[in-house]
Amino acid sequence: MDNASLPFQHSRAYRIRRFLNWFPLGLTYAFLYMGRYNLTVAKNALGDLMTKEDFGIIFAAGTITYAISFLINGPLTDRMGGKKAILAGAFGSAAMNALLGILTYFLLMGKLTLDTTLAFSIIYSVNMYFQSFGAVAIVKVNASWFHVRERGVFGGIFGVLISLGIYFAFDWGYAIVQATKANVETHLNFIQVFMRHTLGIHGTTMDQTWWVFFIPAGILAIFFILDIFILRNTPSQAGFKNFDTGDASSGEEDKPFRLGEILKKILTNKIILTIALIEFCTGVLRNGIMHWYPIFAKEYLQLSPEHFMREHWGLILMLAGVSGGIFAGVVSDKVFKSRRGPVAGLLYGSMLGFAILMIFVLDANPIYLAIIVAFMSLCVIGTHGMLSGTATMDFGGRRGAATAVGLIDGFVYLGTGLQSISLGFLTTLNWHYWPPFLVPFALIGLLLAIRIWHAYPNAKRKK
Repeated sequence: MDNASLPFQHSRAYRIRRFLNWFPLGLTYAFLYMGRYNLTVAKNALGDLMTKEDFGIIFAAGTITYAISFLINGPLTDRMGGKKAILAGAFGSAAMNALLGILTYFLLMGKLTLDTTLAFSIIYSVNMYFQSFGAVAIVKVNASWFHVRERGVFGGIFGVLISLGIYFAFDWGYAIVQATKANVETHLNFIQVFMRHTLGIHGTTMDQTWWVFFIPAGILAIFFILDIFILRNTPSQAGFKNFDTGDASSGEEDKPFRLGEILKKILTNKIILTIALIEFCTGVLRNGIMHWYPIFAKEYLQLSPEHFMREHWGLILMLAGVSGGIFAGVVSDKVFKSRRGPVAGLLYGSMLGFAILMIFVLDANPIYLAIIVAFMSLCVIGTHGMLSGTATMDFGGRRGAATAVGLIDGFVYLGTGLQSISLGFLTTLNWHYWPPFLVPFALIGLLLAIRIWHAYPNAKRKK
């Protein structure tokens, strides 16, 4: 965002410190994704030890827990600040990933005496409780650092961070799984070779899939320490002056936090509630594509492990998400004058078209489906970054940003839970039920996005 288009001027020192604030925070958020979606990578590696229905139940248990957790962690983050929230998320998720690694070790060693689905569901659900601190923390912190006129660009950044996290989860996770196999199925790069020797895997007779959980746990522990020393909740804590960000909290900077007042303000806001319903559809579509395509590619298309779409699914999602996030942010701020609804409507309209096309190309050349799911990912991540990452700050305001994103992201993961249970069952019956399941949610999301086409936060209308 060009400073000249803002009602104030950011100094170069401020912009540098803001970058140093959100960059490690953003990477922590991205690596939380790695510690969340590594379950999908592990499922493919474990094969029959974790069936599709098992995976659907485990993932649904985690995502429903994640959704409900926002009712607690959103208001809690508004009260205690984003820094403490991201620290809690990083530490807790690191611990739970370590436990998931231990559980996977005992499963592969044949020493697990517990019910596999139940054990994974419990630990993964606790992991997802701590994961829910991530989104509310990043929005809470950045609500004080970005003016409403800059937040479309931040929405693009938010989409980029999500995309990086997906890349870490799928491509780094896949690389870890391949490097820790007893019998290597693909050509290994020098990092994977180094990993095999460092971890003592060379010459073993058993796949060591547990490292797909242990490595993210270690990375999150490192970023937990970095955030302690680098992250600041507000500009004033970093030696700069706080400023009016022009959102729904303008003029309320000195008011104490009162949960009842914040909840009433958010729960009676028709725009926020509409965004929550749109994001419910986003949860169905995003994860209905992201998680089930690699399983489809392995099981139905029977693509080899070295096939580009299997080996680099995370890279494809990252490129799509980065493109979608930047496109949505720039178009929102530059074309629609910081309105979020028009961008969501355009992207949802595209998703509807692509979801319908999926029905007709499922048995065609695999490249057609690959192109469609890549463009759907572009649209859905762009929408998610714009609504969960940006509109929550606009309409919730700085004082209620975490509570607002908690409500909205909670709906995202209610949608995720619905698709997890539904598609786990439907794809077991027949993979041809997969695309038709997605179409109604794309249509509903489009209609709801049109309803908020002209929405602005109140503070903007006063300017």
